[in-house]
Amino acid sequence: MGVLKKFEQRLEGLVNGTFAKVFKSEVQPVEIAGALQRECDNNATIWNRDRTVVPNDFIVELSTPDFERLSPYSGQLGDELAGMVRDYAKQQRYTFMGPIKVHLEKADDLDTGLYRVRSRTLASSTSQAPGGPAAAPPAAGQRPGGYGYPPQPASAPPPMPSAPPPGGGYGYPPPAAPQRPAAAPGAMPGGSRTRHWIEINGTRHQISRATLVLGRSTEADVRIDDPGVSRRHCEIRTGTPSTIQDLGSTNGIVVDGQHTTRATLRDGSRIVVGSTTVIYRQAEG
Repeated sequence: MGVLKKFEQRLEGLVNGTFAKVFKSEVQPVEIAGALQRECDNNATIWNRDRTVVPNDFIVELSTPDFERLSPYSGQLGDELAGMVRDYAKQQRYTFMGPIKVHLEKADDLDTGLYRVRSRTLASSTSQAPGGPAAAPPAAGQRPGGYGYPPQPASAPPPMPSAPPPGGGYGYPPPAAPQRPAAAPGAMPGGSRTRHWIEINGTRHQISRATLVLGRSTEADVRIDDPGVSRRHCEIRTGTPSTIQDLGSTNGIVVDGQHTTRATLRDGSRIVVGSTTVIYRQAEG
């Protein structure tokens, strides 16, 4: 069973009575959970061949209406989201430098239903391995603060190793590309392939090539008859992982509730272009 599905099941015992009212806004807990997963993937740092470190301190910025609905339950929801991150890290074999925390904050520049995630890596005296007891910290120095945070002071930083660890690490630039053997687009272990498609207003459009352009032009691979959609609005690129890229559109794209120009896609990702919602799907087979 997937981590997000387990997270939804845990919420079933919470989303009852008064607590259910806070989820009548556009922002749904599972969307935030998916954004936290992507934040881990996008900020993973390879320490060595056996250890990949991801952020452990997260800030979820919400619009004023959504924050006012969710803030009375921020502690309970933050604990559930932190548990989801811990489960996901265990599944992906990620490691943390300290305890996992998820905080909610108000952002006046966000409209109802939109949110933004920031993260940083905060080191404690002992580092925490996912799903297990605390382990001794590695020899390299502490990572500075992440996006949106000032660098973290350290009164006595541990010594740096004399040579970079394999694959890069803190204090060393990451490798130019993931340390994985090359594979054909969509290929899965064991020789099977991943099928990709999108759903628009109940109609399925198969993605049979490495790229798929969405737009209002008849030259687009999938034409969307929506005045808010540009002639060549965005492009989906299949791979591991699949991504979506804005092509300089007028109104931009929203992926899983977040305005962006580029994002990683997962099965079930919701893409909004103009006033049209596109559901991205993928399955092995």
